[in-house]
Amino acid sequence: MTRLFPTLALVVGAFTALPAAAQWAKPEDAAKYRQSAMALQGNHLGRVFAMANGQVPFDAKVAADQIDIVATLNRLQFAAFIDGSDKVAGSRAKPEIWTEKGKFNAAVAKSQESVAALVVAGRSGNIDQIKTAAGAVGAGCKNCHDTFQAPAR
Repeated sequence: MTRLFPTLALVVGAFTALPAAAQWAKPEDAAKYRQSAMALQGNHLGRVFAMANGQVPFDAKVAADQIDIVATLNRLQFAAFIDGSDKVAGSRAKPEIWTEKGKFNAAVAKSQESVAALVVAGRSGNIDQIKTAAGAVGAGCKNCHDTFQAPAR
């Protein structure tokens, strides 16, 4: 039963992300969606980083809960990179996301793998494992943003 709930949550999350791509009537909607998901992911990941860096007291349950939210947002945001959404005012998405789709998809896969490892670390309740996994997630985010996000204007 303890394995049933996480598996069920993963399946529901995956099926939630699939129809999301079909719901954007305009590229602006997709851009706003992914920007919101990334902002929320950054907020929740920041809470994990604060615990990992000793800026706030470590609470294994809080860390695991925050990491689960990060995992959901990480899956959802990537469904919103639809054609034309790079041309939306305020979007910092580089055209390489679409012109180098294989490279972008590899970065997405790496991000999702590192977040999955963070979920495992979070469920362990071990701060050292969380620190290591969170560092890998942060490095992956930075690499993807350096490669596929234009500088702020």
